[in-house]
Amino acid sequence: MRRTVSALAAALFAGAPAARAQVNISATALPGESHLSNLHQLTNTGTQAEAYFSRDGQWITFQSTREGLTCDQQYVMKIDGSALRRVSNGQGKTTCGWYLPDGKTLFFGSSHANQAACPPKLDPSKGYVWGLDPFDIYTVNRDGTGLKRITNYNTYTAEGVLSPDGKRFVFTSLKGGDLDIYTMNVDGSDVRQLTHQFGYDGGPWWSPDGKKIAYRAYHPSDPAELKDYQDLLKQNIVRPNKMELWVMNADGSDQHQVTHLGGANFGPSWNHEGNRLIFSSNYKNPRSGNFDLYMVGLDGAGLEQITTDEGFDGFPMFSPDGKKLIWASQRADAKSGDVNLYIADFKP
Repeated sequence: MRRTVSALAAALFAGAPAARAQVNISATALPGESHLSNLHQLTNTGTQAEAYFSRDGQWITFQSTREGLTCDQQYVMKIDGSALRRVSNGQGKTTCGWYLPDGKTLFFGSSHANQAACPPKLDPSKGYVWGLDPFDIYTVNRDGTGLKRITNYNTYTAEGVLSPDGKRFVFTSLKGGDLDIYTMNVDGSDVRQLTHQFGYDGGPWWSPDGKKIAYRAYHPSDPAELKDYQDLLKQNIVRPNKMELWVMNADGSDQHQVTHLGGANFGPSWNHEGNRLIFSSNYKNPRSGNFDLYMVGLDGAGLEQITTDEGFDGFPMFSPDGKKLIWASQRADAKSGDVNLYIADFKP
């Protein structure tokens, strides 16, 4: 039901600065985290995810549940935790933000045109599942003004990343009846479908040279798993407990599997040199919520663990110069279930 518009609601919808200041707390790398130094915790409230750098490495955008809102909204802040501001309008749910080259404009997925209120929680009897909310892609200025709709599919369309040359988005959409990867110009024109195999193809990310795209995929072949996937998809739900990393050329050719680990492997992005992927995985205990960050070569060799916390570590991204790593983690959370943002110097 649409909420009554009040002075408070109007302020929430205006892209106003967040009410609670951010932090910049020094943290300590855990045993086994030899690649990480100079750790800092950047947030200390609610649930944060998908923090991604601007092209100059000075700003991040991320999604967060805070300000009394019950669904993720899109925020920006500097990498030291200052200048926090919400840029989405406070309605519906948002996901997957990314900066355009000027650093003053960004895009993200939002469901607010189709659901002004937060969507209902999923039925826990279905197990661990993700809802495929009716996101479309929008652009907005870094100060929260100028919200503009780019896609108009009224179904799950999100997980967008900008190409290194700044000309095209790669994204995941349900618009064709299955979860596939597409590219388009930044104005929404010239849409091209890259994946066609039945199953979940998502989380696409361009290589630094723009020639390849890494992604996660689940292509069920077992009859029972195939039926489960189809039945859930009809309900706009997906079960993400079996995913492996894949890589393809930017035109969709040469699609090939990189990892064969089992469990859920997701959130792949690239190192600065473009020859390794960093990602999150629970393959050591696939039924657990203990996700850690790993790096692997494009041929699946050289798997190396980066984080060792017993909770969740995910959504990693290197700074444009490759010297810093930002990710979301449950380490040292003040309240059970919180996920905060961390940034660290990265030692190859």
